[in-house]
Amino acid sequence: GRHPSIVMEEDSAAMTLQLTSPAFTDGGIIPARHTCDGADVNPPLSIAGAPPGTVSLVLLVDDPDAPDPKAPRVVWDHWVVWNLPARSSAIAEGGAAPGAVVGTNSWGRRDYGGPCPPVGTHRYFFKLYALDRELDLAPASTKKDVEGAMEGAILARAQLMGRYRKRS
Repeated sequence: GRHPSIVMEEDSAAMTLQLTSPAFTDGGIIPARHTCDGADVNPPLSIAGAPPGTVSLVLLVDDPDAPDPKAPRVVWDHWVVWNLPARSSAIAEGGAAPGAVVGTNSWGRRDYGGPCPPVGTHRYFFKLYALDRELDLAPASTKKDVEGAMEGAILARAQLMGRYRKRS
């Protein structure tokens, strides 16, 4: 027969979407390897706790501390990834998960651009979203496009923040 759904809901209530990295702790320093001072490859990431009903995952990496005298509040987008398979448990160093689409970052490139702060220490936010659908977006889409497309589809979110100061 059918199992009562209550049991499943109790199990899933304990599951919270989590995003971690073996390369750095939340609030910690991102290794130079993952920045413009090094190989400029994305750090490895671990994903856990996607809620039931998750169809796809979105990963956005940005730097709210990017200085621009003309627009002090500009956010610099480092990596824009969507339609990650819901069952993804990790993103390997140096590449998005198979099946995912990588959009356009603030450099106008469709890849990961590592931390490269011109001055001081910046914060880099790795933001993971569990969605109840896939996003139908052009591959060259930007973070703004993705944020608009996932409105109303977000089941859970997680965040990992790393810091970096460029070698002088």
